[in-house]
Amino acid sequence: MKKTLRTYTKRRLKRNFSGKIFNNFFKRFSISNLIIFVNLLVFISVIFLSLIFGQEKIFSVLALRPSAIFSGDLWLLLTSLFLHANLMHLICNMISLFFIGNFVEKVIGRKRFLYFYLISGLFAGFFYSVLSFFFTKMPLGEKLFSNPLIFAMGASGAIFALLGLLAILTPKNKVYLICGPLIAIILESILLGVFPEVSFIKTLSFLLTIYLFVSIFAIFSFNPKIRKLAIPLKLSFWILPIIAIVPLSIIGLFVELPIGNSAHLGGLLIGLGYGIYLKRKYKRKINLLNKFFQKK
Repeated sequence: MKKTLRTYTKRRLKRNFSGKIFNNFFKRFSISNLIIFVNLLVFISVIFLSLIFGQEKIFSVLALRPSAIFSGDLWLLLTSLFLHANLMHLICNMISLFFIGNFVEKVIGRKRFLYFYLISGLFAGFFYSVLSFFFTKMPLGEKLFSNPLIFAMGASGAIFALLGLLAILTPKNKVYLICGPLIAIILESILLGVFPEVSFIKTLSFLLTIYLFVSIFAIFSFNPKIRKLAIPLKLSFWILPIIAIVPLSIIGLFVELPIGNSAHLGGLLIGLGYGIYLKRKYKRKINLLNKFFQKK
């Protein structure tokens, strides 16, 4: 009996000790940073798998397509949340998630943040799919909601949910919208759409791509003059989602942009809804939170 007890005790202590080390290792990192790591891992894996099977094949299994969603491929709502079309797409989303995600996580907590991020991403993808699948044949439908047969992917729907949440919880708190990369993407899309065969435009497009990388790295510079290369615009949280969605939706009516505005809108809506719920349930805490930021 004593031998059995000692063996069981040792086994249990060993399991608890290992579990404690395992948990402590992951608690050193925020959920936001762990999600960023998963996105990086998926991106690298897709590159290698694309070399073997081809990118089209990989995207057909992992990327969101509204037509596939309504054929029963519901897993695409989750896999597409961690999939990105190219390096620039990945970098832009992960930088946004790093700054905004870590802030939201400190406000609402690790576990609540994880659930909210995943549910928001799923909802944004489903919202995008519904609009694309059912309303694309209406006037301007394809320009507003995208073709249901094309691939869609990325974390931006969930990121816009975080913005919507902060627009309710800390509406007057200030944040920088990095306009440089956004302007470069829009300008490149316009030029390639209007002058697709002009060689000079392709050269200019290449220069804009270089600027994209320069502006992104300029964000992290300690030199204020270098940071200005990224064209940072200081805005309150309540107006940021509007600035990020409305102009792009209008431009998208005339030029095809590689941006899923309806997914952004879906994410924003669930973020606003959850923000209203939290503000009503924890009114005193939210008031204290806003007073804290007003003092800073």
